[in-house]
Amino acid sequence: MTNVPNLPDDTGREALDKRRRQRNLVVGGVLLFFVVLFYAITIVRMGD
Repeated sequence: MTNVPNLPDDTGREALDKRRRQRNLVVGGVLLFFVVLFYAITIVRMGD
């Protein structure tokens, strides 16, 4: 027989999904910040 790890119950799954969703939002926010930052730097450098 194969050993199957215990799967989390529904509440554990929901908590995992919530943490994953929050982490994805943070990563998306950081990426958006860097996009805006590079855009602003480019515009400022073009004005010189």
